[in-house]
Amino acid sequence: MSQNTLKVNELHEDVNFDENSTETEIFDEKQLVEDEPTEASSAEDELLAQGVTQRCWSTQLYLGEIGYSPLLTAEEEVYFARRALRGDVPSRRRMIESNLRLVVKIARRYSNRGLALLDLIEEGNLCLIRAVEKFDPEPGFRFSTYSHWWIRQTIERAIMNQTRTIRLPIHIVKELNVYFGTARELSHKLDHEPSAEEIAEQLNKPVDDVSRMLRLNERITSVDTPLGGDSEKSLLDILSDENENGPEDTTQDDDMKQSIVKWLFELNAKQREVLAR
Repeated sequence: MSQNTLKVNELHEDVNFDENSTETEIFDEKQLVEDEPTEASSAEDELLAQGVTQRCWSTQLYLGEIGYSPLLTAEEEVYFARRALRGDVPSRRRMIESNLRLVVKIARRYSNRGLALLDLIEEGNLCLIRAVEKFDPEPGFRFSTYSHWWIRQTIERAIMNQTRTIRLPIHIVKELNVYFGTARELSHKLDHEPSAEEIAEQLNKPVDDVSRMLRLNERITSVDTPLGGDSEKSLLDILSDENENGPEDTTQDDDMKQSIVKWLFELNAKQREVLAR
């Protein structure tokens, strides 16, 4: 099953962010610290898998820098959030820097879905800045819980808008999300990528319907896509042209022409004239 999937919840090009939305997710900040890579090598491995080796060093540097910014306590968060709402720039910066690891954690969930990790982090960081400007600590929610939905939605929208050559209707995307969410759950339980039959059984849906929906998510690759690595060639450079003869066909044709000429000269002039007609 293709890993280039979209996990999009209530997204559309005309959807507006709603900071008062009731859709919240409690975020475990202790888990945030534990789950983040403590060594830059893990980030490098992830980027190498995406074929962007040249960006590994900048990612290592970035992850190293944000590791020095400690998470805020609940009391510190309220203090700096109130000051940020009043326009205090240092407090706003402190709120942003203390939550950069939150963006990385969320972005890593969307790896191998068409956008590089750095691009996902950039999208999430832009939304983090906006969330800091909008966050009101008075209702009692932690900033990580409040901003998680904003960051996730921004990343999902970026994936939907930038990775698909052919955009799918939003109701199709939502249905695909259900299938892929179920596939992730089954992969943890079964220790292998679930088949369409297993997903259909879990959702109590016809196998044909599930297979048809999963085929809609097949990735389209441009022939101008670089091959990656040190090669400057694109996919177009290595694809054979069905309208042109390949090297083997050309060689075979040349050999045949030489053989025909040789056989013709073994005939007399009258026989050659008859064949030529």
